[in-house]
Amino acid sequence: MSQKTIFNLKEKLLETYDVSFDYNGISGKRLAERLGALSKIGLTEQNGSYRTGFSFEEKEAKELVMKWMKESGLSVHQDGAGNVFGRLEGKRPDVPAILSGSHVDSVPNGGHFDGPLGVLSALEVAEAWRETEFTPEKPFEVVIFSDEEGSRFHGGLNGSEAFMGSGDLDEKIKKKDTNGESFEKVLQDVGLSLESYSNAKRDLDDIETFIEIHIEQGKRLEKEELPCGIVTGIAGPHWLEYTFQGEAGHAGNTPMNDRKDALLAASEFIVKLTQIPQQINDTAVATVGKLHVEPNGVNVIPGKVTLYVDSRDIYEESRDTLVNRIIQLGEEIGISHKLSVTYKETLKSPPVPISEDRQELLEEAMKVNGIRPYRLPSGAGHDAMVLGAQIPIVMLFVKSKDGISHNPGEWSDLNDCIQTIHVLKTYIEKLQY
Repeated sequence: MSQKTIFNLKEKLLETYDVSFDYNGISGKRLAERLGALSKIGLTEQNGSYRTGFSFEEKEAKELVMKWMKESGLSVHQDGAGNVFGRLEGKRPDVPAILSGSHVDSVPNGGHFDGPLGVLSALEVAEAWRETEFTPEKPFEVVIFSDEEGSRFHGGLNGSEAFMGSGDLDEKIKKKDTNGESFEKVLQDVGLSLESYSNAKRDLDDIETFIEIHIEQGKRLEKEELPCGIVTGIAGPHWLEYTFQGEAGHAGNTPMNDRKDALLAASEFIVKLTQIPQQINDTAVATVGKLHVEPNGVNVIPGKVTLYVDSRDIYEESRDTLVNRIIQLGEEIGISHKLSVTYKETLKSPPVPISEDRQELLEEAMKVNGIRPYRLPSGAGHDAMVLGAQIPIVMLFVKSKDGISHNPGEWSDLNDCIQTIHVLKTYIEKLQY
């Protein structure tokens, strides 16, 4: 009987690593070892990651990173939402701090880079400063936010929302996880409480900016053959729930010219909807990813279809233009098919633009490290989106192989990761003066 090959992320990362990228105190081997160690926590049979928010696995991963933080000379504390901070005071501890990090939770059977790479990249900057005996002027904090993915309660960013004092706690309290456990019970299981969570808000006067490194989860950087890119803004999602109400009928006895087929109308809506974003700009997108057909019988004309439209853009004005065009399309489809088409808004989050001057500073940091600057939008939400609503942020994306994310095939080459960390370090050092 053949033995299953033991998964070793560290060895796989180091197979093609170019050690010439190890300079100024940054170590590819150390990053590989730490990504490898985290990959063993919640490792699935498919070699994926299973560390849902506020789980014992997420807590174990945090504790391991906290150990590394302390070893690197950072002072470590955890707030009432379970968010972790490793702080280097700097020469001027009284000025606002520069924060960088991400999360260590995952979706069920997810990948090993989404989140942990951002945390360990920030920690690697602190390690590099320690090795080169460099002390920054301003305080620097490595951050781990709790439950970014939200796979447990179908709504993430819980740690960063507590940190910023945003989000609706009353709505969170109502939620149950996949095992039927309440948000309150889940917090209690990992040593937290509703009271501690609600008191986790940070004084924003103490923060200058937040920087997040994250895998791209797309193919643009791969097509450009670049290790990393500058995020121009984080798209704000807008969700519409649509109902197409026709008439159910016998598929054999109802003539084609005497039908009110809700699925036919919905299908035309979906096809035409996909043509609208490109008419607005190249950062707008619209998706129908969920659909219910009733009565859903093989020999029954569909009488009712409910579907959900996810519209996004990094600019609020064009995102809202997109939504209005989609609403207009729905009205036109209803008239042409002679059936009822109604909708209701279920989510509206503002996009988070990233300032031009900070993008330009990142461009300078990329050029210093011999990387051609490239800008791209973020269609997905991140902790940086929550922080960016109230404080300045930037994001760097790392090249993703085949754009794969949220499954065990997720991969970012170690050479690309380390080059991005050099850019991060250069950027943060430019912010010191």
